Amino acid sequence: MSDDVLSSIPTDPQWQPDRPAAERTAALAADLAPGLSDGVDVEIDVTWHDALTPVDCGENLERIGCPHCGASIDLEWYADLVESHCEDGFATLAVEVPCCGAATSLDVLDYAWPCGFARFEIAIWNPERDWFDDEELATIGDTLGHPVKQIRAHI
Repeated sequence: MSDDVLSSIPTDPQWQPDRPAAERTAALAADLAPGLSDGVDVEIDVTWHDALTPVDCGENLERIGCPHCGASIDLEWYADLVESHCEDGFATLAVEVPCCGAATSLDVLDYAWPCGFARFEIAIWNPERDWFDDEELATIGDTLGHPVKQIRAHI
């Protein structure tokens, strides 16, 4: 069986909220993503990561583009990189892209379906919606205390 996950992460990958702000924001996310029509609540995971952790779109990822030369970056290169850090996370997002050798950051690559890296995440499993609209996303960020972006994964 496959799952869909709608995650909200801070726009600054290193930023983490305090617990009260995280709890308020998780409650808001639960209100914005009601459960199934049969009364089943959605599952919401609130996670603080010790290191920078990939929050990607899973099977939704179609392409990664280089911000320097515009070339397409091999998805397998990205998958291998993420897998090599799956246990301990990333100490830095600095990377040399394989297409042109430019030094850049993983969080500025051009992902076709949003992806990100974070030390904090609110993940809503199988929400009965696709995305938060701009106003809802701003409200989530205000409640958390930091602007956020959203990632929709299919796994």
